[in-house]
Amino acid sequence: MRDPLNSFIEAIPPSGIRRFFDMVAEMDDPEVVSLGVGEPDFDTPWHIREEGIYAITKGKTFYSANAGLMELRKEIAAYTNRHYGLVYDPASEVLVTVGGSEAIDACFRAMLDPGDEVIIPEPCFVSYKPCAVFAGAVPVVIDLQEKNEFKLQPEELEAAITDKTKLVFISYPNNPTGAVMNREDLEKIAEVVIRHDLFVLTDEIYSALSYGDDEFVSIASLPGMRDRTIVVNGFSKAFAMTGWRLGYATGPARVIKQMMKVHQFAIMCPPTLSQYAAIEALRNGEEDVQFMRNEYDQRRLFLLKRFEEMGIPCFEAKGAFYLFPCIKKFGMSSNEFAERILNEQKLAVVPGSAFGASGEGFLRISYAYSLRDLKRACERIEAFVSKL
Repeated sequence: MRDPLNSFIEAIPPSGIRRFFDMVAEMDDPEVVSLGVGEPDFDTPWHIREEGIYAITKGKTFYSANAGLMELRKEIAAYTNRHYGLVYDPASEVLVTVGGSEAIDACFRAMLDPGDEVIIPEPCFVSYKPCAVFAGAVPVVIDLQEKNEFKLQPEELEAAITDKTKLVFISYPNNPTGAVMNREDLEKIAEVVIRHDLFVLTDEIYSALSYGDDEFVSIASLPGMRDRTIVVNGFSKAFAMTGWRLGYATGPARVIKQMMKVHQFAIMCPPTLSQYAAIEALRNGEEDVQFMRNEYDQRRLFLLKRFEEMGIPCFEAKGAFYLFPCIKKFGMSSNEFAERILNEQKLAVVPGSAFGASGEGFLRISYAYSLRDLKRACERIEAFVSKL
């Protein structure tokens, strides 16, 4: 029999995150504490859920426009202008997608020709490189360094650029490291991008979850960058709406038009009920986001203090809801550390190597969990490392 499989798909390894989720599921033990899931532990705010329920009761269950409800696209444009100083035409520069992941995939497919190179800094979320491969492009990895707080440096970007480079992918606040890049950091990257006439895809799904004195800055808002940048965002993280599966992309009309083709033929339109709920989130959900952000910040500070007390190095991540502690001094791989602490202490964490080679020697710790769970987890980490 002929091999029925696509060789490119077959060669891509499965998600390293899912491997540990599966191990936890197989244990079927209520005593297991998991800090592995990158998902808010808050319920979707009730007023947002009510809007989804109302849409059902009113029979608003039909297809929307392919690009999403115009009412929602207008709210997205208003939100991006309000928060990031970016002005987009809701009719031609906003596309509503099934989660931010679909927007990233559609952008790669719309912008990259076979053989084009896309620069992807690591550690990063596990889907970025596979999506580039699906589009026939060549991912070029930059290994980010802890000494730079996992921020992309202009000299690193400069060294990775070739005559085949077309797109630079960035994701801040970052999953898995929690790193952020401020205005000054981004200005240096923008200068390189403009000089080499490149384009940027920026995943800003965690943009509402930034801590400290610096406000989040989108690279698209910098001089000369708006028309060479696609911004991906969504509702999953900021509004605790992961299961609603709704994201969006904003950018130049000529790119959004081609992304729309990919979306139109593969997806048709995003879930209508989710769109009505998202309208309510954008109009009246600011206080909910602020409340959740304050809770995450308390948890972040608690974990940083506990890691310091345990003697585990961890730079001060200021975004998303992850910390990326270094476990190199314990003399084992991140996979071995994660497997042993799961089996010996019933604590699930994600090895940093799941997010690229430069994540080796680190763990991704999610603090999208209650303080009670985080305290229990720290007790188990302390018990584990005290024996090493």
